[in-house]
Amino acid sequence: MFVVGAILEQLMTLWNQIIFAISGIRFFDILDIIVIAVLVYKGIEFLRENRAGQLFKGIIILLIAYFFANWFELVMLRWLLSVIVDSALILLVIVFQPEIRRLLERIGRTRISRGNMMDEDIEQLSQCIDNISKAAGMMQESKTGALVVFERQTQLGEIINTGTIVDAVASVSMTNNIFFPKSPLHDGALIVRGGRLYAAGCILPLTQRSELSATLGTRHRAGIGMTENSDAVVLIVSEETGIISIVCDGQIKRNYNAVSAGAELKRLIIDSQFEKQDMSVVNALKRFNPFKKHDDKKEKGDK
Repeated sequence: MFVVGAILEQLMTLWNQIIFAISGIRFFDILDIIVIAVLVYKGIEFLRENRAGQLFKGIIILLIAYFFANWFELVMLRWLLSVIVDSALILLVIVFQPEIRRLLERIGRTRISRGNMMDEDIEQLSQCIDNISKAAGMMQESKTGALVVFERQTQLGEIINTGTIVDAVASVSMTNNIFFPKSPLHDGALIVRGGRLYAAGCILPLTQRSELSATLGTRHRAGIGMTENSDAVVLIVSEETGIISIVCDGQIKRNYNAVSAGAELKRLIIDSQFEKQDMSVVNALKRFNPFKKHDDKKEKGDK
């Protein structure tokens, strides 16, 4: 009985400590924990989908090596690693420059502009995608190389400055003329802004990923590099095979035709920008709707 009483006393003490700790928690403490948890989760997610993940592992290994060098008093190794650690911030900015830029661009993107888009703008963009997809189908048959960049929320002013301003209606004939083999603008990329052919002959950044297939040429690597540095969507027609590819977020999908390419572009550009409300307050409230399970059961029962 004495042992049981001691255990109960310990449990009561622990329970009182928990109650005391909970009673001292403010709303802003909970908010602080949630914000930190989201930042850590997004940071891990960002590192996993980028080459920065491998570099981050290398930094962890260096820190572990520094710890052991300090523990076992390895003077020379400790001095060398201390120099690296002292310059870690500058090294991180230099090494992770592309990833830091991409992360800041993601943070800076906003969906506020969605509410300002009119039906006429969406219709114009839809017609633009249809015409470019038809042109891509024609270039697929003739094996004419093409590289079309659809600007979304990230402004591509630096890329546009490398080419020639066209600012023309996105017609099938105009698209084909730009990529005609003897055209002076056919080697560069075509930038589509606001449903119009805005600039042509633009130079895109090449991806630095080494694991890509050797069958992907410069045009495909430029398209992947463009989507790694922005939220743009890129349409590519291979000059060697005529295969139509679409690139988004650094991921390339191939073997489209004119119809399927148009449908995929509309899904990525129109649906994602004007219809989906990811991470919105409304969706967050719906996730925590206490009647959702009951409504789902009722709906299944009705079916």
